[in-house]
Amino acid sequence: MRNNLDKYSVSALCNVLQIARSTYYYEAKERPNEDGLSKAIVEIFYKNRKAYGTRKIKTKLQEQGLIVSRRRIGRIMREQGLVSTYTIAQFKPHKTACNEAATTNVLAREFDQAEIKRFVVSDLTYVKVGHRWHYICVLIDLFNREIIGHSAGPHKDAALVSRAFATVEGDLSQIQWFHTDRGSEFKNQKMDELLETFEISRSLSAKGCPYDNAVAEATYKVMKTEFIHQMEFQSLDHLQLELYDYVNWFNKHRIHGSLGYMTPVQYRQVALKKAV
Repeated sequence: MRNNLDKYSVSALCNVLQIARSTYYYEAKERPNEDGLSKAIVEIFYKNRKAYGTRKIKTKLQEQGLIVSRRRIGRIMREQGLVSTYTIAQFKPHKTACNEAATTNVLAREFDQAEIKRFVVSDLTYVKVGHRWHYICVLIDLFNREIIGHSAGPHKDAALVSRAFATVEGDLSQIQWFHTDRGSEFKNQKMDELLETFEISRSLSAKGCPYDNAVAEATYKVMKTEFIHQMEFQSLDHLQLELYDYVNWFNKHRIHGSLGYMTPVQYRQVALKKAV
């Protein structure tokens, strides 16, 4: 077209070629080089156990001084074949015996707590080790969703819960209330003695109501997606080692939307500084 502009007008040439005038004036823009951004997104994705979607990746990029839209992040993730682990169906093979104790639900679904260790919640979940079922117990501080205690073993019993308490740093008497569902592993003589020794009060969900312990249920859903279903455990020692590594990542590196995109440890440290 440009070779004939001295003879014909742009409009005439566009009419003959049956194209819009805007097509002639359009200057194709090269897409900016995204190699560096793609590399940063891939690194964040794999560094965080393939668990982060566009929202959390955007937050981590902002920490690096990169302002990128979620739409752009999503496009790059598709181009790189990055698919979040939050696509796996959850299954539960066993039902636990119900504890019929008269203990009430003191927590009453007040999951947002303003005091450290005022309410600690817990539950158990299953995991395959070799060809046998094993179990994991975690203790969660509702103040900052931090996993303050954890254990793993072949039996779903009070000993498993007691070992989780044994991993809690600091004085156990700082825990004011311990809330769980009505599984028999949480209500027995051994547990009663432990809680009485450290003067920890008791709270139980209503019978058959998982919503009363929603934070513990949600935490296990996260753990299954990000941890349990991503690995094959060869032995109890292997499971315990990987569980320790995951809990460390969960507390110190995994950002939580409910905590303003801070890690549980960051959230606790910020709160302690404000209290001084």
